[in-house]
Amino acid sequence: MSAWIDRILREFPADLSRFWIACDPDDLLLDERLLHSLRERGFEVLPFDDSVAFRTEYEERYRAAWDRGQSGSQKALVLQLRGTDLNVLPWDYIRDGRKISLGLADLFPKLSYSVVLQIDPEHHEALFQAHNLRATQPLGEAATKEFILNHIFRISPYVITRPEDFWREALRLHYRGSGLPKMLADHVAAILRDSALGELPVSEMLSSKSYMVRIVQECWGRFLDRFGIRSTRAADTGSTEALGVISIPFEHPDVRVIVDTMFLEGTLQPVTIEGSPTGMPAWVKVGLVEDPGTLGDLVREGIKKIAEDLPGMDSSHRNWADLARRMGEVIFRFHGLNAAIAAPLLQQLRQLQRDANERLKGWLFAHFADLPSLPAAKGPVMVHHVPRFLSLRRNAGEERIALLVFDGLAMDQWIQIREYLAERVPGFTVDEGACFAWLPTLTSVSRQALFSGLKPREFASSIDNTSQEASLWARFWQDNGLRKSEVFYQKSLKRTEQLPELEAAISRPTTKVAGIVIDMIDEIVHGAMLGKRGITGQIGAWCDTGFVETLLLLLAEHDYQIYLTADHGNVEAKGIGRLSQGVVSEIRGERVRTYRSEALAASVPAEFGALRFDIPGLPPDFLPLYARTGEAFVPKDDQIVAHGGLSLEELVVPFVKINFMRDAL
Repeated sequence: MSAWIDRILREFPADLSRFWIACDPDDLLLDERLLHSLRERGFEVLPFDDSVAFRTEYEERYRAAWDRGQSGSQKALVLQLRGTDLNVLPWDYIRDGRKISLGLADLFPKLSYSVVLQIDPEHHEALFQAHNLRATQPLGEAATKEFILNHIFRISPYVITRPEDFWREALRLHYRGSGLPKMLADHVAAILRDSALGELPVSEMLSSKSYMVRIVQECWGRFLDRFGIRSTRAADTGSTEALGVISIPFEHPDVRVIVDTMFLEGTLQPVTIEGSPTGMPAWVKVGLVEDPGTLGDLVREGIKKIAEDLPGMDSSHRNWADLARRMGEVIFRFHGLNAAIAAPLLQQLRQLQRDANERLKGWLFAHFADLPSLPAAKGPVMVHHVPRFLSLRRNAGEERIALLVFDGLAMDQWIQIREYLAERVPGFTVDEGACFAWLPTLTSVSRQALFSGLKPREFASSIDNTSQEASLWARFWQDNGLRKSEVFYQKSLKRTEQLPELEAAISRPTTKVAGIVIDMIDEIVHGAMLGKRGITGQIGAWCDTGFVETLLLLLAEHDYQIYLTADHGNVEAKGIGRLSQGVVSEIRGERVRTYRSEALAASVPAEFGALRFDIPGLPPDFLPLYARTGEAFVPKDDQIVAHGGLSLEELVVPFVKINFMRDAL
């Protein structure tokens, strides 16, 4: 156990109390490693976000059992209060609870609190160790920034003097998935302002991976101009002038090795060319597609590289989200190959999927219960965090927000749409992220959670349908300060001819937030006859109608900040036989069955190998049984594309912010 986790666990002696109140203004307890460690010791942490929801869960799962002399769901419950004012709590909680206080200022007394507050929780452990070993005296704001840059991010801006130094460090940061917090990125930019690197948009490149990738992709295209090679991606008219000062030293070995990996894993898209230009170094070919076989080689190498770096039991949710994006890039490329080139790679891809999903299954059993409580301030971890995150963005100045929910959109299919837009829409950029759907990955469960901001047990009466979705969306925003007339919801959007009616609604000055369900992907998936390869072709044809780009540009023209996500993804599966149980199962999905009692759940024949996984956030009488990896409850040997289960492709979905350069609109 690390010194950081041990220091906080020290505040919770076992068997001292069953009910705790933790004043935790900095959300220290909402770290998945701490939540997991506390759970192992018999403590469950429940944030006090909503007094009614908290009391319901407290009474049902804990207090009633304790009054009967039983242990309840866990031996102890910790009420996590995001603040220090106990007066916001009911008097009986204050009377019964054992109170403690936690804060970054107390744990990092020698560092500037305002700076430490900007650091992601994943870095707290390393910072705690560095603080205890290296911080010999109290440091001011500037010195704290230098301390964190040196000891956590391994960057010393004062020794960055050459372009290759900067690009090596910037690319290394983003390759590890740890871009700098904006405050630190601004600090580095200020130091480099008077150097030869001063004309670069340093802060944006160090803090935003999507911005950095866009820069590298466009600079790669301009680098290829030297050899007479032209990229086919859309010209970004709004950024041409700004990018004119940027030149990346791709030839430098330290830069080249990272760029190579970005091409192999799909972060960067190679340029298709005809023939082989003369005078071109051999290493440049990693970013070129000279013939269809070259793209097959990229897929093969991408599969190999991902397989060597799969997350494990101690990995964080960020590692799994990153894996989902990397696998999505490879799967998208695989389905774009012609059949002859794809066939030899199929077994390698299937093995990667099986290995990843088996590891994920073990990780979910240990960690999924901790995800619903994680903070959403810097991005939603689960889909029910999305409304809360958007509310925070409105409070930060984003006056009009549109949430586009592409029903059933898997990560590889989002990447297909993203690349389509990147090639055709000038000024299009994305800030990419990912979040977890709710299990089971069914529309009635996960999409309702997404629009309501609630855990499924909090909308138990409608968990088997989506009829309450619009009212749940409106209620969330009314609870967060908007009037009903300022909230808009529409589902079943998929055709260009529907957009004029949509525009009439979103163009009203009173409309502040719009929740829009695009259901074409789910419709394609449920009618798929040729697997995900066939779906790729249908999505391409749908994109060619212009619907997606027209919708996005329409929202941008009316000054909406655009966020895109999905309620769940989809995965290929093979039939193991139908479960003939009549109406015994409440929801009869292809990858999951749900039951209302233990006896009914136990009625599933053992030969189906169905997996039981109980989650605290589900209603107590909602019991899912999942098909095994790669399997479905459909006629034996039928090949389908489905959802409902707990594979990576079903569970981790995109959450992205879409931007357009204003000059390009």
